[in-house]
Amino acid sequence: MLAPAIILVQPQLGENIGMAARAMLNFGLEDLRLVAPRDGWPNPDAIPAAAGAEAVLENAKVFKTTPEAIADLTKVFAATARERGMMKPALSAREAASEIKKTQGQAGILFGREAAGLSNEDVVLADAILSVPVNPDFSSLNLAVAVGIIAYECSLGVGDIPPDDDGGGPATKGDMQALYDHIEGALDKNGYFYPEERRGAMVEALRNLLQSRGFNRQQVQTLRGVIKALSQNMKK
Repeated sequence: MLAPAIILVQPQLGENIGMAARAMLNFGLEDLRLVAPRDGWPNPDAIPAAAGAEAVLENAKVFKTTPEAIADLTKVFAATARERGMMKPALSAREAASEIKKTQGQAGILFGREAAGLSNEDVVLADAILSVPVNPDFSSLNLAVAVGIIAYECSLGVGDIPPDDDGGGPATKGDMQALYDHIEGALDKNGYFYPEERRGAMVEALRNLLQSRGFNRQQVQTLRGVIKALSQNMKK
């Protein structure tokens, strides 16, 4: 099992990034990814807060968008206190840790902005929602605390790694993004997304449906071949 990546989406404070890196290293996690950090990167405020985990900060990867940050991952969990009404399993941190240990390839965990959490556009890219049972009257967790709780559970995760299949392994998020772009482009050309004000909700529902299937790489290529053939026939 590869240790999961920790992806901080648009983190705001350098201190929180540093404390998150410290919590990660406490439990053996070192793959830190930052999506469009508000104050840029590197951020000098992160170093004192890391308290010795500078190596995690030095090796942190920076991305412009969430799809770019998760493109090489095969399973992604969205840490959020709300289920968002999406067709996704909602797991506790311990249940997610068990799933991570059984993942072929590498998993990742998305954490949102300090002020507002993850957007629906981020959550729709995940395979499951990960929640920590907190006081319902005060459910806001500090970013570093949330990372620490989940990193701890990942260090205890149990489960057996399943044998690889004959379909080239599980589809990565990059494979899935290419599938989304392909099918949405074909549907656009045929006027599927109508009326325009419903486009966002329709795209979200379609991506949730596709994401829930757990395709392998061969299945994604097969679907893209079908879409290509159908598109060519429509042109004729």
